[in-house]
Amino acid sequence: MNPKAKKIVLWTLGALAVLLLVGLGVFLLKREQLLRYALGQAKQKIERRYPVTLTLGPARFTDLNSVQIDGIALVPKGSADTLLTARSVNASISLRSLFARRPVFSNLQIVRARLTAHKTEAGADNYGFLLKKRGQAAVARDTTQGTNYGLLANQLLEAGFDNLPDEADFRDFLVTYDSPRHQARLTMPQLTIDDGDLAGELAVVLDSVSNRIGLRGHVEPGDYEAQVEVYGQNRRPVLVPYVQRRYGARVQFDTLRLSLTGKEMDDENLTVRGAASAANFAVNHPKLATADIKVRRGGLDFVATLGRNHASLDKGSVIRLNRMELYPQLSVRLRPEIKRINPDPRMPTAKPYTGKLAGLEVAVKVESAETKTNDFFASLPEGVFDVLQGVQGTGTLQYRMSAALDMTRIDSLQFDSGLKKSADFSITRFGQVDLRKLNTEFPYTAYNDKGDSVKTFLVGPSNPDFVPFDQVSNYLKYAIVTAEDPRFFTHKGFMEKAFVKSAIQNIKEKRFARGGSTLSMQLVKNVFLTREKVVARKIEEALIVWIIENNRLVSKQRMMEVYLNIIEWGPSRYRWPNGERGVYGVGEAAQFYYGKEPRNLNLQESLYLASIIPKPKYARYSFDAYGDLRRSTRYFFRLIADIMAARGYIPQDEADNLSRSVSLTGPARQFMSFAARPDTTRTTAVADSSQFEPINLIDLLNTGGASPDEGVNTTAPRQDEEPAQGDKKGKDGGK
Repeated sequence: MNPKAKKIVLWTLGALAVLLLVGLGVFLLKREQLLRYALGQAKQKIERRYPVTLTLGPARFTDLNSVQIDGIALVPKGSADTLLTARSVNASISLRSLFARRPVFSNLQIVRARLTAHKTEAGADNYGFLLKKRGQAAVARDTTQGTNYGLLANQLLEAGFDNLPDEADFRDFLVTYDSPRHQARLTMPQLTIDDGDLAGELAVVLDSVSNRIGLRGHVEPGDYEAQVEVYGQNRRPVLVPYVQRRYGARVQFDTLRLSLTGKEMDDENLTVRGAASAANFAVNHPKLATADIKVRRGGLDFVATLGRNHASLDKGSVIRLNRMELYPQLSVRLRPEIKRINPDPRMPTAKPYTGKLAGLEVAVKVESAETKTNDFFASLPEGVFDVLQGVQGTGTLQYRMSAALDMTRIDSLQFDSGLKKSADFSITRFGQVDLRKLNTEFPYTAYNDKGDSVKTFLVGPSNPDFVPFDQVSNYLKYAIVTAEDPRFFTHKGFMEKAFVKSAIQNIKEKRFARGGSTLSMQLVKNVFLTREKVVARKIEEALIVWIIENNRLVSKQRMMEVYLNIIEWGPSRYRWPNGERGVYGVGEAAQFYYGKEPRNLNLQESLYLASIIPKPKYARYSFDAYGDLRRSTRYFFRLIADIMAARGYIPQDEADNLSRSVSLTGPARQFMSFAARPDTTRTTAVADSSQFEPINLIDLLNTGGASPDEGVNTTAPRQDEEPAQGDKKGKDGGK
């Protein structure tokens, strides 16, 4: 190339370089201007969308298309409180969109963000605007008929999905929340959102409950779909907050999986579909069980509806409990308190909601699939069925339950429950305890109310105090059966009417006031279970009774015989000549109170022994200052004797001529507390009966008829299970 050509080339290249430099300078200058424009547009967009003031710090490009903003602050209008701050925000910006004045940001990264939310006692907050649907004006909420939980839930769901960015990376993110009722602190070392995929770590302190959890999942905001998995880090379970503070219960799990597959909102109701499952789910509450109630694998596929004052779990929902499936239906309806504006009820007027709850209505139905016996027992929660752990058998079982309660009319409680077995059902292997031991001689340990053992003795012929069934006065057998369980010899272990009556009183008094137990249930409780008054023990008791009664593992006569020989009948501090304490069994009771054998007890003596079974420790208060029976006990005598006569257990004239006094000729007399004044505390016979009124006698149970009570699980009585042999109205009066 000649010199002239070289010169032209060099000048051309130099000119191009200058043009490129000038162009680059113009580009960089224009880019900065467009960035400021883009940030201004973003600020306006946020402030148009929400009633806030957004402050942005200095912004600059850190490379060709990466932007860094040094500090942001978000303050709700009309408030001096800052809701959100961040030390820096990094993002990628499309240059093409930038020059088109339609900036598109991506790969959002927020460093050292602080979200501070609060709510005052008066209900004012600095975050409520986030819950409003984008583009919607605030609509006055109709509170005249109560709360629409469907609308509230829909607002929360849409706010959560609509405000979720497509891509984000939060680092050192701190969220705090303070209200008069709750305090929360959530620290996220890192949380990433990449094309809907979630991953992160969180340290959460809510109402003093602390957790370190991991989070992963996927979200489709446009379809309102999500799958999220929450799990404890460092092999530690996740503790569920709020329930511990509100209900005193500890609830925990290792892994929780939640999914939402869709939602539908009409004018009033929100329907959501999804699933929830947990691994190693555990609940602990002193009224539920003495130990943790555990479910290794459990889940719920739900179809739920929320609306005005009501929520329901609808048909199509499935509960998976280990290897068992159950199909639940649940309805909860709140009845708001209404207050008239116009005191004249004849005038049409609005009825505003006062904000108070007038009542609660609950209805529930549960039915299990037909489940193989081994799978059924293997699926039972740990901590509830300890005695039955390891039970195996053949055939199938199917459970059903329905209940309904209006808390404004507690007496309206309805309850029905049953376990159905297949024709080939049988128990081939028992669990921790062989329930057939009731048929043999076995050691029995008596405990006091504190759970301390009082004494241990054999229930069988080897024990000199053991009394065979046919050596007990028929008066006592009939009195106990009449007072404690009138259908003992015909039912299969349960009296649903008695259970419902018991539940009604327990709900009214908000405590375990009555047990509603049949003799079968009392026997199982004493022989196989502890004395704690917890729900788990009652459930296990019911299942054990069902196994014994429905498989006829033990005859009714033998059950009654064991019952008579183990129940408590007097003060635990009494010491026998052999050094043993307490009065247990009919043999010791007959000697303690009357100094005679059980077969020689008369009607009055038997009625008195039957009257103290519910509360043996209060037997010492049965007499007044003159040594006569108190009115409550005399009423019990009259009531039970009349029923015994109506059922043919004793002649009517014997009931009519009943003496209502008892002469204590045994050691018991020295333990009696004779009042310093006559018994004038009770004024009516009905009131006097309340202390001793047996649960199964509340409705007197159709005492004159032979037909069973409605709802009672009955079976034809067996000939070998009559309470006594021979003519019930014999000359000996059934003795």
